Amino acid sequence: MVWLEYLLPLIFLFPMAAMGGIVLALRSLHDARVESPFDAPLREPGQALRHRLDQAFSSLFLNGALGPIISLAPLVYGMGRMLFVSQQDWVEWALYGLLSTLLVLTFSLLLIRDYQRIRRLKLGLACELAVGQELERLIRPEAHPYYVFHDVPTDSFTIDHVVVTPYGVFVLETRARALAIGSDGRELNTVAVERERLRFPHWHERRPLHKTRQAVSWLTQWLERRCGVPVPVRGVLVLPGWEIDITEATGDVLVVSGEQLAKQLTDLKPGTLSDPIHDKIIYLLMERARLVELRHLRQPSV
Repeated sequence: MVWLEYLLPLIFLFPMAAMGGIVLALRSLHDARVESPFDAPLREPGQALRHRLDQAFSSLFLNGALGPIISLAPLVYGMGRMLFVSQQDWVEWALYGLLSTLLVLTFSLLLIRDYQRIRRLKLGLACELAVGQELERLIRPEAHPYYVFHDVPTDSFTIDHVVVTPYGVFVLETRARALAIGSDGRELNTVAVERERLRFPHWHERRPLHKTRQAVSWLTQWLERRCGVPVPVRGVLVLPGWEIDITEATGDVLVVSGEQLAKQLTDLKPGTLSDPIHDKIIYLLMERARLVELRHLRQPSV
């Protein structure tokens, strides 16, 4: 029966399928979630980036481990076919070789994508941690009426940091960008802030300013609905490692390099918060973080 010539070679793929199953089982180690034994959620600086970095490493592990197995499967199947046919079809062998080549190229591109993604996420996480450490100076000593929240969840995105002070609420967004290299090999580290965009040495971006304004708008409306009174909210965009040129900047978003960030926030006074409103804002942000984190932990792992 001719169909047996195509069915029996599948036996040689069973060991490869078992190896693939082991790889998928090991991937589940990346999905283990750490739950807090207390009511307070585990939110640290760059928590969202840590999660994305874990996913990137998981993707790199899968592509690196499954890539060779899947790429060799057509050739292994073809060699199994040799045992059950009396005459070789070189066109069929060419198809097996072409399919394996295409699979190798596909997984190579996936590995390059994962590598570049991990590099970007590591740079972003390093900047998030640097900003988080700088913000910790606000709450030492603890007698200071400052409170810092990291990775505050909104309805559709995450705010990197929120700082509550007696003089208002600050929304902090952090963006990590590698320094540019000039034609003479020197680093170019000056970024010009315009009304709607950031002008870097070799490129420009609009999204960081837009995201910061979006976060300010959402938090302003959310706090006003729950507090019943307008709450002064100021947006701050942090670009660690860059020199900031604010000649053409507008005053709604403050763009800084991150150095002396705690002192800058202490000196800024966009308004005044009464003690009840100040405490209520802190309670609302803590409650929202706790509810969103509990909802996330209850979701089944994929």
